[in-house]
Amino acid sequence: MTCAAVERVAKALEELDIENARSIVEQAVADGVPPAAILEEGLIAGMSRIGEKFRNNEVFLPEVIVAASIWSDAMKSLSPFLASEATLSRGKVVIGTVKGDIHDIGKNLVKAMLEGEGFSVVDLGVDVTPERFRDAVVEHKPDVLAISALLTTTQAEIPVTIRYLEREGVRRNVKIIVGGAPITHSWALSTGADGWAPDARTAVDAVRALLGKP
Repeated sequence: MTCAAVERVAKALEELDIENARSIVEQAVADGVPPAAILEEGLIAGMSRIGEKFRNNEVFLPEVIVAASIWSDAMKSLSPFLASEATLSRGKVVIGTVKGDIHDIGKNLVKAMLEGEGFSVVDLGVDVTPERFRDAVVEHKPDVLAISALLTTTQAEIPVTIRYLEREGVRRNVKIIVGGAPITHSWALSTGADGWAPDARTAVDAVRALLGKP
């Protein structure tokens, strides 16, 4: 019964069943399915399938946005039943869009995909100053800091932020991944970042690689 229940959860997300996904999760909880199994074998599995389809051009940005919305809604029902975050998380990521940039669709997709792979994500939002990035690294002690910029006029804030973290002595405590529409691989590495990703699916792979996760 557990296998059937969690597969229904996974399929609800994979098939973008926005009307029934949350109730399917709630029914699985009511039926006594362990919350960790619902998360790992249901929601995470479903989100991983969406991510794989996105990588293979079988689904596109609108579908991924819907999947992210379903994930967020389902987690509202599941979160109160989960064990401590530390026992479930594959690692912690702090994510934010740089100072002067208020675009968040790409960032939100990366966040959803990371959560879908079992990572704990602290979202700083948009227009994040170097000081706020520093404070978040100090407070949350993430394994990875993900910095995004969508505009060519704001991408320069990425190296500004990284250099600030270096001066403040916190850069050595965290891996940094960067991304966004104008960001290229060579430019990203020139900023001192540890990794780069052109899209949400690749961002998950890059985080996993940085942390040595399979």
